[in-house]
Amino acid sequence: MRDVQLARVAEQYGVATSYEDWRGRRVPVDPDVIRHVLAALGADPDREPPDREPALLPPAVVLREGKAPDPVLPEGVHSTVETADGSLLPFDQGLPLGVHTLRVTHRGTEHDAPLLVVPDRIDPTALRENPRLWGVMTQLYSVRSRASWGIGDLRDLAEISDWSARDLGADFVLINPVHATEPVAPVEPSPYLPVSRRYASPLYIRIEDVPEYSRLDPAQREGIQRLARPLRERGRTADLLDRDAVWESKRAALEILFQVPRAPGREAALRTYLEREGRPLVEFATWSALAEEYGPDHRTWPAHLRDVTDDAVGRAALDRWPLVEFHRWLQWVLDEQLAQAQTTARTGGMGMGVVHDLAIGVQAGGADAWMFGDALVQGLHVGAPPDEFNSLGQDWGQPPWHPRRLAERGYGPLRQILGQALRHSGGVRIDHIMGLFRLWCVPEGASADQGTYVSFDHEGTVGALLLAARRADAVVIGEDLGTVEPWVRDHLSDRGILGTSVLWFEQGADGSPRPPGDWRTDCLATVATHDLPPVASFLSAEHVELRDRLGLLSRPVEEERADAEARVERWRALLVELGLLEEDADPLADPAAVVTAMHAYLMATPARMVGVALTDVVGERRMQNQPGTSTEYPNWRIPLTNGEGEPVLVDELLADPRMVSRIRRTLGPLADGRGRTL
Repeated sequence: MRDVQLARVAEQYGVATSYEDWRGRRVPVDPDVIRHVLAALGADPDREPPDREPALLPPAVVLREGKAPDPVLPEGVHSTVETADGSLLPFDQGLPLGVHTLRVTHRGTEHDAPLLVVPDRIDPTALRENPRLWGVMTQLYSVRSRASWGIGDLRDLAEISDWSARDLGADFVLINPVHATEPVAPVEPSPYLPVSRRYASPLYIRIEDVPEYSRLDPAQREGIQRLARPLRERGRTADLLDRDAVWESKRAALEILFQVPRAPGREAALRTYLEREGRPLVEFATWSALAEEYGPDHRTWPAHLRDVTDDAVGRAALDRWPLVEFHRWLQWVLDEQLAQAQTTARTGGMGMGVVHDLAIGVQAGGADAWMFGDALVQGLHVGAPPDEFNSLGQDWGQPPWHPRRLAERGYGPLRQILGQALRHSGGVRIDHIMGLFRLWCVPEGASADQGTYVSFDHEGTVGALLLAARRADAVVIGEDLGTVEPWVRDHLSDRGILGTSVLWFEQGADGSPRPPGDWRTDCLATVATHDLPPVASFLSAEHVELRDRLGLLSRPVEEERADAEARVERWRALLVELGLLEEDADPLADPAAVVTAMHAYLMATPARMVGVALTDVVGERRMQNQPGTSTEYPNWRIPLTNGEGEPVLVDELLADPRMVSRIRRTLGPLADGRGRTL
């Protein structure tokens, strides 16, 4: 009986009692895991009444534009809609896109709920006007120039965008998330584990591009350049990236620039930005100021400061107002430089421009967790179940959204995050887009394979995404790799969201590569992802040796190596059969030839978008990230290097005609004209 009650409550809260793994096998979930997840969501299966009357309204009502509303209201209920602009309209008539309030009266009692009217699908201009788009994919922090301060920055992004547009005909440049990082060292290396997705990281500011830099006297400029020189010298080597050193120096320079009197026009622009951002920016800046004093995990702060709504937080902000203002100013500077990067990309001829990456979550003690409160669930970590490449599962250490509380807020926190990602971009890549449908949740302290799925009302989460994308006229790419139910991909495609197809994964049940004509159309096609080895490493099975050294294999290394070599051979044979690779080509001796053949193969698919990793173009062998590790491998600290391990700088890409010629040979047909009509 207890098992029946547990299953019933789990169903009510969207907690799975079993799931299908990557091999298609049905796996039961441990009842203790189910109980732990339910408890984190605020449910006690032993106390839930068996005959609870259903609520009159769901936590949020979601309607698709042009569609008749579902019969969510019982007979005899009076309803009205208060729109975002304050107008009152009937619920059963056409309503404008946006977030409104549905009010109903039932048995003399008034009830209300957020009402989202969202696009049925999106049809962004970039996809509508171009049969195919192609672009460069890069980890921005790894791509440095002689002028940047040890890591790639937003000026480097603008220059890469302009160069790849004008010289190669690219339509977009897809970069890693640039979400906010800690305001004090140590700075988390992973761009996928930020303190906030609502704002950006000052690490990416180009100091010399802040207009106030031009107002400094020569001695002040020299002082700032003394901060930059050691970082630039290190940035010309293949040494690991040092974010802490970069932030220490940039922070000192930015404090100087913050004190410089701004020109009247600049002061007016700052006021406009601050008014637009309003309270959320004040809260973020307050968290940043408090984090400098108490550390970047708000759960360890004094009790009276842990709740963003507490009056004590407001008093603390006033006591630290100059520091709060500094952190607000930093976000304004970032907003300007993000806007300039996108303007440069579009001016250079890109059909889309910059495509930003949206991480799946945030740190449990970070700014978003503090600002959004109980909309995030403490005690659970988001991750992924075991799969082909991660046999132990993954724990990403991030709290999931609470499905009901997020809906009750009209998906406001999610909409804020999406608006930030799309403000200065032509599109957005949603990391682990299945998280809009369900998330693999692991009880804190448990192993990554001891979790279960928690479901969301995808009409609300996907609807919020489409609402933001329609307003920005942006392309949306969903990373839908791994364990994904087929209907999820169908739903995303029906709504105008592209999927992600990776060459190494495009194979039949027998392991044979899929012919290019069998690929789906609505996708971004790539050879690999940031979580997979570069082509040069894959061809030599170096990635197997690495995972063996790190203890990540669940079977003998000989078996893993044999499988990897067989996969490479099957692809080599197909590329030869298609006439894209010479029959006697040796992948180990000439990986660049295989890279060229693979991208020619991608061009033969019907994919609407094709992405080329800059690491593959220059012959990089090291992985940017090894899933399943934290300190065991220098994740997210690998600078861009070539096949010989020598650093590759933006300046070389822009100025060396031999480098451009090499890249053109590697890209093959992608670099032919604008690449759109091929």
